[in-house]
Order: sequence, then structure tokens, then C-alpha cells
Amino acid sequence: MPQIAQLATTYASQIFWLLVCFGVVFFVVGRGLLPKVTGTIDLRDRQIAADLAAAEAARSAADAEEEAWRANANRQRAAAQDAIAKAKVEAAAHTAARLAEASDRIEQTLAAADARIGNARAAALTEIEAVAVDAVQDIAARVAGLSVSPDQAGEAVKGVLAHG
Repeated sequence: MPQIAQLATTYASQIFWLLVCFGVVFFVVGRGLLPKVTGTIDLRDRQIAADLAAAEAARSAADAEEEAWRANANRQRAAAQDAIAKAKVEAAAHTAARLAEASDRIEQTLAAADARIGNARAAALTEIEAVAVDAVQDIAARVAGLSVSPDQAGEAVKGVLAHG
């Protein structure tokens, strides 16, 4: 095979060119491109770390803001509850005063009505007595033929009403 026979004569030049190509690739990639890639990776890592620190600071600020908001909401809720309780107490006092007023008016109205009823009852009793006295005189005259004086008839009617 002729290819194997040529190997000994070209072996040294192939190794030389292999070393030259390896050296060029090493210096171009290792010394030229690799520092740029490494710098970009380091810059990216620093930027990610800064972004994470900024996010943590923003989260801490948001937590503090939320805590302040909750405290403010709790204070406002407590103030609203106090205002509601105060309004309830005031409304209850106002209602009690109005009920007392209404109760007084009702009692006055009832007292006046009771007085009118008492007057009407007395007037009715007086009228009934007068009618009864007339009826007694009329019955005594018709049934027994007696003439009874109004005073005697009145005494008789009062006696019967007192016992009945």
C-alpha cells in the first residue's frame, strides 16, 4: 500500500502542521475569545446578583408597606367600631328619650280620657237616677195609685243602686 509507505516521509510535516494549527486555535480561542466570554458571564452573574438584591429590597419594602397598611386598616376599623358603638349608644338614648316623651303623652291622654269617662259615667248615673226617679213616680202612680214625691223616689232609687 502506497499510502502507508508515504507515512514515514510526511510524518514529521503533519505533526508540525498539527502543532501550528493547535497553537493558532489555542491562541485565538484561549487568549482572544475565552476572556470575552468569561467577562460576559461574570457581568451577567453580577447583574443577576444585583437584580436579586433589588428584588429582595423591593420585597422587603412591599412587606413593610403591607404591614403599615394593615396597621392603618386595623386602626381605621377600630375607629369605625368605636363610632358605631357611640352612634348606637346615642341612638338608644335618643330613642329612650322619645319613648319617655311618648309614654308621658300617652299617660296624659289616658288620664284625660279617664277623667272624661269618669265625668261621663257620673253624668250618665245622674241621668239614670233622674230617669229612674221619674219611672218610680210613674210606676207608683199607675200601679198603686200613689203620689210619690221626687225626694222619696230619689231616696228609693239611691238605696236600690247602692245595694245592687
